[in-house]
Order: sequence, then C-alpha cells, then structure tokens
Amino acid sequence: MSIELETILAANPATTRGQPTILSCDAKGERIAYASGKSIFLRQIDNPSESKQYTGHTAPTTAARFSPSGYYVASGDASGQVRVWDAISAQTTKGEYSIISGRIADVAWDGDSQRVIAVGDGRDRFGHCFAADGGNSVGEVSGHSKVVNAVAIRQQRPLRAATVSDDGSLCFLHGAPFKFARKVDGVHKGFVYGTAFSPDGSHLVTVGADRKIQLHDGKTGEPTKSVGEGVHTGSIFAVSWAADSKRFATASADQTVRVWDAESGENVQTWRFGEEGSVSVPDQQVGVVWPAGRKDGLIISINLDGDLNYLVEGKDQPIRVVQGHNKTVMALGTGSDGKGKTLVTGSFEGRVCSWDLATGTGTAVDGQTHTNQVTQFASASGRIYSVGWDDALRIVDESANTFAGSSIKLPAQPKGVATSEGRVIVALTSGVAVYVKDQLAGELKTDYTPTAVAAYGQWVAVGADNNSVKIYKIDSGNKLSEAETLNNSTAQISALAFSKDGKHLAAGNSSGKIVAYKTDGWTVATDRWSSHTARVTSLAWSNDGAHAVSGALDTNVHVWSLAKPGSRTKAANAHKDGVNGVAWVEGGTKVASTGGDAAVKIWKVSGLP
Repeated sequence: MSIELETILAANPATTRGQPTILSCDAKGERIAYASGKSIFLRQIDNPSESKQYTGHTAPTTAARFSPSGYYVASGDASGQVRVWDAISAQTTKGEYSIISGRIADVAWDGDSQRVIAVGDGRDRFGHCFAADGGNSVGEVSGHSKVVNAVAIRQQRPLRAATVSDDGSLCFLHGAPFKFARKVDGVHKGFVYGTAFSPDGSHLVTVGADRKIQLHDGKTGEPTKSVGEGVHTGSIFAVSWAADSKRFATASADQTVRVWDAESGENVQTWRFGEEGSVSVPDQQVGVVWPAGRKDGLIISINLDGDLNYLVEGKDQPIRVVQGHNKTVMALGTGSDGKGKTLVTGSFEGRVCSWDLATGTGTAVDGQTHTNQVTQFASASGRIYSVGWDDALRIVDESANTFAGSSIKLPAQPKGVATSEGRVIVALTSGVAVYVKDQLAGELKTDYTPTAVAAYGQWVAVGADNNSVKIYKIDSGNKLSEAETLNNSTAQISALAFSKDGKHLAAGNSSGKIVAYKTDGWTVATDRWSSHTARVTSLAWSNDGAHAVSGALDTNVHVWSLAKPGSRTKAANAHKDGVNGVAWVEGGTKVASTGGDAAVKIWKVSGLP
C-alpha cells in the first residue's frame, strides 16, 4: 500500500480584529501568499483549490511576502523569527533569522530580491534589515517608540524604505545600508496600519486608524497631499497600488474596499460588503492586494472571517468569494449519498463549511451555525447532523447548503453523534440521547462518562471513560439495552466506527491503539493496529469494509488492512498540530483529512491488498 498527497484545499488567511492581514502576490499575478495557523500557504489565484503549504515555522505565522523575482518567500511569526524559503516547492528553507523578541507584523523585499526588512513588536528593537542569504545586517530600523505595523521598500534606486507605527509616525530610511533619514509626525492621528510605494517609486501612501489616506514623495518622504478625507468611516487597515502607479485600493473596517485615483484624489470605485448602514463585524475588510502582471484588473480583499473576495473594476459585486476555515478544524464528515463526493468540516469557533471535491471549492453553510467548537458530524437522507460545544444538535440541508430549522438544545455537552435507521444518536457527558424526527425519543443515563459513539442497524457502540466499549441494542421503542462490554482497551476510548456492512467495529483510544472487532460475537478481529503515538481522533472504514483509515494527534494518517493487519501505510506529518478528522472519498480510492492547520487534504491510496 502507498499513500501520497494529491490536493491541499488550503486554509484561509488568519485574521485578528483590529489588525491588518498581509496578502502578497507574486510578480506574475498567479499566486497569493498568506499566513494561517503555523503555516504559510501559496495559493493559485485562478484555481484556489491548488496550493502549497510551508510548515517550517514552529509559532503562529503572521506575515509573508513574495520576493520580486518570485523564487523566494520571506515569512515571519509570533516569536520574532523570519524564514526565507523556496517559493517553487515550499519545502526548502534558505535561512532562518531571529529578528525581534516579539511578533513580526510585516516584511518587505528590495527590488533585487537580496535584502529584507522585517518589523513588528519587540522589546529591544522594532525591526531589522538583513540580507536574505545569510542574514547579515544591512541597516537598522529606528525612530519609532511603539510597535511598527508595516514596512515598504522602494523597488528602484536610490533605495528608500518606509515604516509606520502605532506611535502615529512614518520613518523614512535611506539605503543601502538602510539608515534613518527623517520622521514624519503629526500627519496621522493614532495608529498607522499600512504603507506602500507605487510600482514606479514616485509615490508613497500611508493609511491608518484615523481613516486618513496620506500621499508622500517616493524619494524624500515629504508629505504631498491628503486624499479622501471623511470618505472611509472606519479604520483603514491596508493599501495596495495598481501596476500603473496611478491608482490604489484601500480596505477598511467600514466594510468597504475603495479604489482611488492618486492624481485627482477621487474615489473611483467602491465595493460594500454587508448591508448599507449595518455594522457587520465579519464584513470588515482587513487586507487587500492588487496583483501585478494581470490584465483583468483583479483586486483581492479579505474580510474578518478570512473570506477572499475577488473584485474587478466596473462590477459592483465580487466575481468570486473563496471561503474556508482559518482556525483549527475539529470535525470532518461526508455527504449522505455515500459516494464521498462532498465533505463537511467544522472548526474550533463553530464555522461549518461544505466542500465539492470535483471543483475543490469550499462554501460556508448559511444560517445559524454553532457558536462554539464543532464536535462531530453524521449524515443520512440528505441531511447532515452536527453537534458542538454550544450543547446543540444542528441540521444541515445538503441540497440548500443551509442550516434547516432551529437547533435542538441537548441535555448535556455532546461527545459525538451517529445516525442509524432514521435515528440520530448523541453521546452526552450524562449518557446517550436518541432523536427521531428532530424530537427526543429516548434517553439512557449512564454511570460512566461517554467519550465516543457509533451506530449501525440495531447496534449502538459507546466509548466509556473506564477504557471499555459498551454495546447496546436499540428496540423499536428507541430504548437502549446493554448487550456487551468490550474491555480490550488499555486507555480511554476516543474514536469509534462501524464498517459500511456492519460486520466490524473499530475502536481507537487515547494512547494511539486501535482494536477491530467482529460484530458477529464481538470477538477481536485484530489488535495489531498500534502505530499511532497519541490519541486517535477519527476512524473511517472503506466501502468494502476491508480497510480503515485513522487520524491522530501525532499528526499522522494511517491506512490499515484487515487482511494484513501487520502492514499499514502512513502519511507522516499530515497536519501540523494534529489530525482531527479522516474520511474515505471518491468511491474509496482516496482519503480526506483535516486538522490543526485548518487545511483539507486529499490523499491518493494505491496498492490496497
């Protein structure tokens, strides 16, 4: 058997309220780079389902920028580390440099793709200038008294750089080596969030919390004119120039992206998100990039939910919205058709997304979603059932991709959900609840705390915190009666799954071991599936019932065989910070996985015995 990565359905950019989000585009206008979790994703603009993931950082990533050559990316993280790495493979690290003692807020390249300036929030200094290959100092960042939010480098000679800060000032640097040349104070009142040189180097623009747009001379840093006074009604978080150096785009907390004419100062196009006059926090626009090298005039903005909006001048609405997760995905399920063509995922903050695997596109499910962590999914008859830490059972109508009806309040916190023969069975910290036609039809109080649940036909398997699996039989009156106790586990049961034909039950525990049972007599089919080194979080059987896939907190995905229990194939380091969900897709020839990096990955499995 072998398993190889086929597709990465990338996580969306991570956002923080009140902070700009860095979006970078390569020189050809083909890919964007951004930070999400502890990874950097390089994503195709025209085909967002194609992406590459860089996993070299050990702390949450905060910023990434392509070099002008397009061959390298410089990325920073919350620990003050900057890494320079190969943008083609997203595997090879060219250099790792400790820049400041706190969060990196932004990085910038010079026009030769040789020098990098990184800025942020440090104790000793707020930034540093260094050579990309070797890390030698090529200047210093000075003049600020508070965290530096953004940096820009003029791409032409003589080299110039600009930094903007929470202290309300702009510092202008001459290079190379870069040295403090002048400080512009009093133009902005409050935090300055963004700055950018025009591609031809003639202009520099700064934007900030005072809703003001200020233009400066690109060579001297001298303020020239203020633009758009009073137009934006919220903090301006980001600014990006068009390739012609005549226009630029701004993104604001007032839920708008605006295009400005640099010469006249006029606002020539506006896109508003959310309803006019509404105060929709998720619609705040916290980042924007105007990709060079394109003829379609595309602008990409990002909202606080992490959605990427594709905007084109002359059109009032986005031509495309790329949705997904930007926080840890905790649960993964498949559609009810059993063919594995659609997936559903739920994340730590309650967002639920459905995925069409044919196109690789994700769509946030409409309606009232969970308000806390999504625990598990189960599907049946065109509906997907989800439970979460908001102690609710919610129902997704698959055809409409929306939450149907009102949520069902659960008697206690759910640990898992399963479906069988028209029933929805929920494992709770207090016992097991059975729902029929969205109504509570039966409830069993237990003297143990359930940890997982699975169901097939008349059988309900419940993991217990006393390291056992309880097997119940459910009757026509939805009453559960105990039929068997399986005591083969040496640790707490953490995941359960029946095979599609109901002939086997797999039970994974918190120490990484999996035992497969025959449901005919409840004897052990194999107890040799024991290669995980941490808690098993998810189990799924192939359509033929001969193979199982497992995911665990050890970051690995394993595919197992009943015929050859001693052999297994492994996708090592499948997801940074652990795998939280696995499923068979595409008729059982591929495996989907998700986890701590918020990405969904599709793996091709071949050579199954």
